[in-house]
Amino acid sequence: MRPSGRATDAMRDIVIETNVTKHAEGSCLIKCGDTHVLCTASLEERVPPFLRNSGLGWVTAEYGMLPRSTGSRMRRESTTGKQGGRTVEIQRLIGRSLRAGVDRVALGERQITVDCDVIQADGGTRCASITGGWVALRLAVNKLLKAGDITTDPLTDHVAAVSCGIYAGQPVLDLDYAEDSEAGTDANFVMTGSGGLVELQGSAEGATFSRDEFSQLMDLADKGIAELIAAQKAATS
Repeated sequence: MRPSGRATDAMRDIVIETNVTKHAEGSCLIKCGDTHVLCTASLEERVPPFLRNSGLGWVTAEYGMLPRSTGSRMRRESTTGKQGGRTVEIQRLIGRSLRAGVDRVALGERQITVDCDVIQADGGTRCASITGGWVALRLAVNKLLKAGDITTDPLTDHVAAVSCGIYAGQPVLDLDYAEDSEAGTDANFVMTGSGGLVELQGSAEGATFSRDEFSQLMDLADKGIAELIAAQKAATS
């Protein structure tokens, strides 16, 4: 039995609220169970120096956890003068994932920065950030299309992410913190709406996992991604 009482192939409840901030070109609050992430997309009519005069746009991301997003207060990273290694790794993952669904030629020489701020954490914050980040990006691109600033939709596919793992000897979908902290194996799957794999992060703690178990995790991920993309479509339709 999972701590939450969910079936092994059951996602947490998914809620995506859009246009939750006044100033950002695109924004949403994504809730995956008790993990809540505020995602905003900001448009700038410029690109990083390495892309100037290239004709290519850029999508990047930043990620952070608020001090009381967890059980005890964390120090703001700004007070230490640098970001932690985990933060840097996650925001690079978010940026890579979102760019996998973007035609950067169609976007033109402009940059969209997706900020993902974890308000409340209960496992799967990077996955929620990618899934919600795509929604914020979609809304920002819609404004460009409506204004006539671009004529071709640069978003080529949906992108979403979900965690799977082996908990108490069973492959399970969408781990919350209680499961993630005890799982023998956990993996994050980033996928497109057409079923392509963007990135896979997986590791075993203690015992290894078999190819058959990996196949079961992959099947669970397919199911979870389909549900997340359905939620994205509902939020942006």
